[in-house]
Amino acid sequence: MRGIIPLLCLAFVGWWWFFSLPPTLFTTTHSHLLLDRDGKLLSAHIAADGQWRFPELESVPDKFATALIQFEDKRFRNHSGVDFLALARATYDNLREQRVVSGASTLSMQVIRLSRGNPPRTLPEKAVELLRAWRLETRYSKDDILKRYASHAPFGGNVVGLEAAAWRYFARSPEQLSWAESAMLAVLPNNPALIHPGRNRERLLAKRNRLLGLLFAQNVLSKLEYDLAIAEPLPESPHLLPRLAPHLLDTLAAQHPDGQRFRTTLDAGLQQQLNTLAQRSGEQLALEGVQNLAILVLDNRTFAVKAYVGNRPMETRREQGHAIDMIQRPRSSGSTLKPLLFADMVEQGLIVPDSLVADVPVNYSGFTPQNYNRHYHGAVSAREALARSLNIPLVNMLSVRGVEPFLMQLRQLGFSHVQRSARDYGLSLILGGAETSLWDLSVAYANLANRAAQDQQHQQTFWQQGRMLQIQPANSSRIATLSTATAWLTLDSLLQVARPGDDGYWEKFSSSRKVAWKTGTSYGQRDAWAIGTTPDYTVGVWVGNADGVGRAGLTGTQSAAPILFNTFSLLPSNRGWFQRPDWQMTQVEVCRDDGYLSNGACDTKTVSVPLSSHFARITPYHQRIHLDTTGQWRVTSECEAVAAMQTRNWFVLPPDQADYYQQFHADYQPLPPWRADCQGSDSGQGEALSVVYPQDNTQIYLPRELDGKLGETVFRAVPAHPETLLYWHLDNQFLGTTQTFHQQAVQPTAGKHRLVVVDEAGNRVERAFEVLVTAVEK
Repeated sequence: MRGIIPLLCLAFVGWWWFFSLPPTLFTTTHSHLLLDRDGKLLSAHIAADGQWRFPELESVPDKFATALIQFEDKRFRNHSGVDFLALARATYDNLREQRVVSGASTLSMQVIRLSRGNPPRTLPEKAVELLRAWRLETRYSKDDILKRYASHAPFGGNVVGLEAAAWRYFARSPEQLSWAESAMLAVLPNNPALIHPGRNRERLLAKRNRLLGLLFAQNVLSKLEYDLAIAEPLPESPHLLPRLAPHLLDTLAAQHPDGQRFRTTLDAGLQQQLNTLAQRSGEQLALEGVQNLAILVLDNRTFAVKAYVGNRPMETRREQGHAIDMIQRPRSSGSTLKPLLFADMVEQGLIVPDSLVADVPVNYSGFTPQNYNRHYHGAVSAREALARSLNIPLVNMLSVRGVEPFLMQLRQLGFSHVQRSARDYGLSLILGGAETSLWDLSVAYANLANRAAQDQQHQQTFWQQGRMLQIQPANSSRIATLSTATAWLTLDSLLQVARPGDDGYWEKFSSSRKVAWKTGTSYGQRDAWAIGTTPDYTVGVWVGNADGVGRAGLTGTQSAAPILFNTFSLLPSNRGWFQRPDWQMTQVEVCRDDGYLSNGACDTKTVSVPLSSHFARITPYHQRIHLDTTGQWRVTSECEAVAAMQTRNWFVLPPDQADYYQQFHADYQPLPPWRADCQGSDSGQGEALSVVYPQDNTQIYLPRELDGKLGETVFRAVPAHPETLLYWHLDNQFLGTTQTFHQQAVQPTAGKHRLVVVDEAGNRVERAFEVLVTAVEK
């Protein structure tokens, strides 16, 4: 029996040894912190229990550690958790005074007390602290114990821990504190109530100065350092914590709920400048009823986020959506996807930048796109259509490419919000029919720039992804689907986009910095976009209302572009423009007029295309014709001797395109008319008659006039020669004839109809359409 008792005691001691301390001393919640690339605090969230309790420190600054040890536990480095000399002194003092005047708690004991939630000070509790402090010293090093004390000590009010206290009382990190500031914080946990503004300031100052005197006496401080420290005043009142990137902190905290200290790639100086720009711009936009904006800056080489303004900076009035991170919120894409379609078609060999694309009224199964200015150009080069953001040519291009292949390209590029089917999107996809975020858009444009900057020796296989955090990799698992040559040609085309305003400021900016950029405006003027890129940076700007309410005058050019260029003016100068990737290009001969491969009947020019594109489209717009000796009339061998013929190459657009095209190109010459004796010849003249409006299967709304009566619609046709006589028929009823000006105003009834137009040579065009009557307003 006697042998069992020692074994039980030994077992109890062993159990206590292993289980007297919990695996984790502190289980309290912490604030979320957002740090810039150099570790500077950008933003912080208060902890769930309402305390400013920052995550545990990685190290304790030397000044604070020295001051704290001198004040709280002079033999901290030498004892094993309990200072028996201090304990004996405290016991003697307490017995002499017949009350507790000294606790003799070491820093290790105070860590135990803090971890237990500051229970009442009783003798049993003191015994527990003594024993556990001894055990604590066997588990942790002295520096680890010091870190835990500095991270969890109270510093007055709802401020817990050294780092939170340094920012709240001195607006800087603990490493940047002076001796006077470190001494003040060292004495504060002993009596946190001393920090309250307007109360106890003399006592706090006296305690701080007494500690500074001890440090001076110990030769820790020189005479000059001591005099300067004594002269420093106490802080007047707590500072507000920084709010330089609150929306990014909200987003990261939601994405990583277990994260505490987010080390980002942001540049604090640039972030502050853009916050000021966003505030100033936001105030101007608010006068127009536009409440929200967002700015994102990416480094095109590392894909690190340099600045992240998720919304207009606001301390109050958060009901207007200012708390929403609009960089991550999906919105209608407007015209911002057009450069990506252009790049996709160049890569696939469907166009070169100079290829002509039709720009005339068109209808696709009830979808009738319109150019923003309601003008038509007949035909424009793909490069010009992109630079001028013309809707109809880009819709025609998407029709050629196909919605499904283009959707696959967007998803490969990282557009996470385009998840519906191609049938759901239809051709309106390119005009804002899809939703995307400023984040996805900016990363895609940065990938274009990154791709354009690659050389023959350094070719990346995968698309890159944006990096908010320093630990995030740039490489993704998505295979890059555009060549360097295609990316370069796309950005070169975007250099031609006209900049907002025509005053001297923009001219000076243009001469000093090249920016490939694109704007976009969503339907109903709900979203205004501007995305720009240089070899170094990509800047994305969104402007609008978070609740989706549109505002007249809200456009990418007028509302977002000025912010874009103001942002670029805050960035370092470019390292030159992208070097032309001739090593990945080949030369092809195309027709000078339309940018397609020659059929032997056109003047040619040399253009560069990507090696991988295999461009092989033959021109549809050039034909070889024969004229008589005067050069005024077309003839064939059936009506003219071959020896008397002149052979010419002629650029011929379809009549509907030619009618608009010649308004902008005075040098465009329609085909010469046939000589009278050759009218019946097999001329192979192609399309001699075109109906511009209505297009086949169009739905037409008849407007209501002010008096409530139905208005008329105007049909329009274009023959090869304006003087041609045209005969108009609607549902087998003769409407009349036109000559020179070929328009017919009619008022068809509601329902389906068929229009037939015949010219004097018997050429015939039919169009089916449906009339929808506008209801009377009540």
